Amino acid sequence: MTNSDGSRPPGPQKYPSPTLNDYLRVATVLTLFTAAVSFSVVRSAQGLRAVDDLVGPILAMVGLTGVVWLLMVVARNGGVLRGLVSAKYYEDYTSDVPIEWIERPARTFNNLMQVPTLFYVVCLLMIATGWRDDAQLGLAWLFVLTRLVHATVYIAFNNVKWRFACWMTGCITLIFLWVRFAASFLS
Repeated sequence: MTNSDGSRPPGPQKYPSPTLNDYLRVATVLTLFTAAVSFSVVRSAQGLRAVDDLVGPILAMVGLTGVVWLLMVVARNGGVLRGLVSAKYYEDYTSDVPIEWIERPARTFNNLMQVPTLFYVVCLLMIATGWRDDAQLGLAWLFVLTRLVHATVYIAFNNVKWRFACWMTGCITLIFLWVRFAASFLS
């Protein structure tokens, strides 16, 4: 962006727009991730697992959500107590918008209420039907790991490219969980 005289406006752009190369890098990483998960699933799809094994990833996901919830409560209330944000903001969510980092845990918590819902459902269905194997258990733990990394990136430094890559790896993992579960009933 330039001024009418051809000079650049003062100050660096805080959030430059992603380029096609940025998207290609992310797509490459996601493609490699998908290939690695596919290979791992095929290699470990033999052994059946006990029902209790899926409780671990579920509890870890609930634990992560609880930690992020606690961070949200501390950030918001700490911000109000330190005068960094007005309580008025929490009445209408438009007045006196707080510093961006104060709301990161809240947005991360909101993310943990969205896509992970499908994770909980597929895990509970696997427990209820008794169908699971080493690959499904590995995928469940991988999903929890991707959500942990996503939450850490979002809250700690909010790099949009990394955040998106973490979010997509979690979604790809969840797709594998669902497709393998559904395929077990179609065959």
